[in-house]
Amino acid sequence: MDTDATEDQRALLDVSARFMKEICPLDLLREPERLDDDFRRAYRKQAADLGWFAMLVPEDAGGGSLSGNGMLDAALIAYTRGGQLQPGPFVGTNVVAHTIAVAGSDDLRARVLPDLIGGEASASWAVAAANDRLLDGGVTATTERDGGLRLNGAKTAVQDVEPGSWLLVTARGEEGPIQAVLGIDAPGVTIVQQESLDLTRGFFEVRLADVEVPASQVIAGSSDLIGEQLAIAAALTAAESVGSMHQEFEMTLQYAKDRIAFGRPIGSFQAIKHLLADTSLAVEMSKSVVLAAATSIGAGDEHGIQAASMAKSFVGDAAIELAQNCFQVFGGIGYTWEHDQHFYLRRLTSDAALYGDAAWHRERLCQLAGI
Repeated sequence: MDTDATEDQRALLDVSARFMKEICPLDLLREPERLDDDFRRAYRKQAADLGWFAMLVPEDAGGGSLSGNGMLDAALIAYTRGGQLQPGPFVGTNVVAHTIAVAGSDDLRARVLPDLIGGEASASWAVAAANDRLLDGGVTATTERDGGLRLNGAKTAVQDVEPGSWLLVTARGEEGPIQAVLGIDAPGVTIVQQESLDLTRGFFEVRLADVEVPASQVIAGSSDLIGEQLAIAAALTAAESVGSMHQEFEMTLQYAKDRIAFGRPIGSFQAIKHLLADTSLAVEMSKSVVLAAATSIGAGDEHGIQAASMAKSFVGDAAIELAQNCFQVFGGIGYTWEHDQHFYLRRLTSDAALYGDAAWHRERLCQLAGI
């Protein structure tokens, strides 16, 4: 994905890749007890120093990007993160920071946004509901006289909620979708960790019982804003998937060259050759569709929303097929706990379901086209 990256973008990617390898190598993910609160806090601060959480925030709000297209820069970072299976709410923090910057109150911009950009706090987007409704299901919002909200319900699969996190909750109000920013320590908020296929990240259920949200923390949940948030989240998640796909394919390709059977590398057998060729094509097509989506969203053109759904649906299917193909090449060793293969399968399968699976986004494309 970084083929056409500028010199500045390449410099950022290089230093980010070194940071990930030094601070959070894959071996560390095999020991989740070491990823404690102190580690996450230090990781987040160093990532913020690299500008990871400022790219989707306008300069006049304290953000900025290298290329002028913050979404493209963020997608390149997401791609690098995916290749090294990095933990942490990168997608959620960027979505929430962007939302506060473009639609939040002066109070949120002054009190919350600097902490997100500077890595003092993280954020997660609570958007998915147990009934598979993405945009406003699971939580109901009642508007109070003072303009605040009272929230009731639950959101599921909320990614990487950390101590001191902020939540952006998308709810169903009396007149349509509405959103609120609240801390996880707010009265009535309960955070329950869920079992997850992906062992490198945490997923949580957020339960809200008569949670009072002041008017200053309410964000009007217009369809255009929520559609933009979903496009950002879907494209960044797809970019992380493509990074994982690329890394897993390279790992598989090397194994096919090194593994000897019947006196020859198994990659020389025709069946393996064809499988690897098809898999390589899927990786390159996935890179292209995600780059196009990120460029379109960052440029603010009229095709960004559709491009994000195209990328999420295509990559979601291609990633799972790639993981299964790689399993066929690795054979029995790929199923062992000691091998890295299963970490990539878990990550790719989880990413495919986040922020809408392939079928959901194909349906959304039909709805956007009026079909």
